[in-house]
Amino acid sequence: MKPVCIFRHARTEGAGYLGTFLEQNAIPWCEVRIDLGEVMPPSATAFSGLVFMGGPMSVNDDLPWIKHAEVLIQEAVRLDIPVLGHCLGGQLMSKALGGMVSANPYKEIGWGNVVVGDHAEAKKWFGDTKQFLSFHWHGETFTLPEGATHLLTSEHCANQAYALGKHLGFQCHIEMTSDMVKVWCETGRAEVEASITSNGVQALDEIQRILPERVTALNAVAQSVYTVWIQGLKS
Repeated sequence: MKPVCIFRHARTEGAGYLGTFLEQNAIPWCEVRIDLGEVMPPSATAFSGLVFMGGPMSVNDDLPWIKHAEVLIQEAVRLDIPVLGHCLGGQLMSKALGGMVSANPYKEIGWGNVVVGDHAEAKKWFGDTKQFLSFHWHGETFTLPEGATHLLTSEHCANQAYALGKHLGFQCHIEMTSDMVKVWCETGRAEVEASITSNGVQALDEIQRILPERVTALNAVAQSVYTVWIQGLKS
């Protein structure tokens, strides 16, 4: 089987639980570390699927790799190679497929409830789950690409996830591990403290409270979603 290619845009925002899930299901994967200047592949055809992770930059920034990422996403969608995006990755997908990315009314940092849409497409990805506590760390939001189906919403951000056939874009982070949360709290301390008066931002102590229980529950949701996504992988 061709590997799943995971694009890492920041040292602290790697595959997380998705990497564990792929290994548990004997699915090969590789990582392109954009943050280290690694060269992006010329085509999506060498891979069974593409995954774009998060990052502190904006998809509207003038960075040399962003246009290449958009071309890879467009090619993958055209060839029916499944694409999965987490936060920045979901924004990259939206922009590549004709959507727009702009400032969200609220910065969202920490744990927050997301509500699952009441329709067949949402049930396909999330089963009987009606809502769940997800992890958030973003200040921008995307519009849905043409033809996409809205899947998730939260109090502070209307567009938390969408599906377009076998392709799936998230604004929230379902890939978190306990270690990732701790590292983000450490490296993002100044951002949290500067934004703490925002309605969508939690204090660092609250973000790390009952962390094992919160991450375990989130991993269960991610497992359900990823199980559906891998069914579309190209051999």
